Amino acid sequence: MTTVTNKADNPIAHLSPEDIEALGAELDAIRQEVLDARGEEDAAYIRKMVDVQRKLELASRAALLVSIFPPAWVAGTVGLSVAKILENMEIGHNVMHGQWDWMRDPKIHSTTWEWDNASTAEGWKHSHNEIHHTYTNIVGKDNDLGYGIMRVDEEQRWYPLYLAQPLWNFINACFFEYGIAAYDLELGRNLRTPKEKRSEEFKRNLGNTLRKIRKQATKDYVVNPVLAAPTGSFLPALAANFTANVVRNLWSHSVIMCGHFPEGVETFELKSIPEKETRGQWYLRQMLGSANISGSKLMHIMTGNLSHQIEHHLFPDLPSSRYAEVAPKVKAVFDKYGLNYHEAPLPQQVYSAWHRVVRLSFPNGWLATTNTKNLPSQLKLLYAMATADKRKRRVMQRLLESAAAKQELAKAA
Repeated sequence: MTTVTNKADNPIAHLSPEDIEALGAELDAIRQEVLDARGEEDAAYIRKMVDVQRKLELASRAALLVSIFPPAWVAGTVGLSVAKILENMEIGHNVMHGQWDWMRDPKIHSTTWEWDNASTAEGWKHSHNEIHHTYTNIVGKDNDLGYGIMRVDEEQRWYPLYLAQPLWNFINACFFEYGIAAYDLELGRNLRTPKEKRSEEFKRNLGNTLRKIRKQATKDYVVNPVLAAPTGSFLPALAANFTANVVRNLWSHSVIMCGHFPEGVETFELKSIPEKETRGQWYLRQMLGSANISGSKLMHIMTGNLSHQIEHHLFPDLPSSRYAEVAPKVKAVFDKYGLNYHEAPLPQQVYSAWHRVVRLSFPNGWLATTNTKNLPSQLKLLYAMATADKRKRRVMQRLLESAAAKQELAKAA
């Protein structure tokens, strides 16, 4: 990708400080318009969504009580998968953002909601609401960029371990809820800290997360299967719950990858962010660092309206059901100020995000200079880079980047 300030063609170079603040004022006006219009229709939407999700989950778990019969297994597994996706995406994620706090309903409030997920609401709200939404796409600051296990920008130094990042990403997708729980805990950093030096806050959060995981596992892998045991459905119900969790994890991981990882979404250097970032500057970073998914109303609901990731990052506290309404107004602001409104269908965005993961798993320029004819020699070069010391690796990296640049110039000519 290359951070936006180091691009040869900086996409925001044409904007003056006055333009950026004017842009911010226009977006503030869009947000205020929705805040002033919130009312019973919005409240009815989220209450209906909660009601539908709970009835669907109950009916699906009831079907799994006789899941020894294939039609009941299929119906129960599909229904439970959809119910878990709805609870996590359109309900849990958005409720915990405080989108419905204005209703003052303690049952649908960011301070009381606990979702169907391995991570605790408290831990997730800190890592997501406070960290990710504040430092969106700032390399080294926003851990949602690669979750601390992937290379996400060409300017990050390449190491041989990154060759495995497509595999790490796939495993993370299958067990995403546990990956997020570990990420919320900053588990890698804290486990590297000697036991006696770990903070009391980490120990408390770890205990809360382990209790949450135990509760979730008991519900899905003990209670529901045991209740199904009298009909001989213990193992089918167990398999159905596992399948539903994996389906939910794969779906949520794909949607979230589409929001910030596709090619063309911008990243930022920490040193380029002003110490006192203005509202307009923050808005601009959200605009360039997010991407949308085009599709039907049903698809938007199933993504938790994170298919409107741009609008969500601009206005994380607005009801998710309003994002489709404000999207044309937001796009008009992009057009007015000459900015790229990044939107594409789901398959295209998923492919683009995975392409970036794979591309950055290799040294800069390796994929660009590789073809079927030179593949054997390129593989030898890759092996040499992976086994070389740091100094030799950097020299080979510079030569590779130079070759890729010459190739690009030849194509342009």
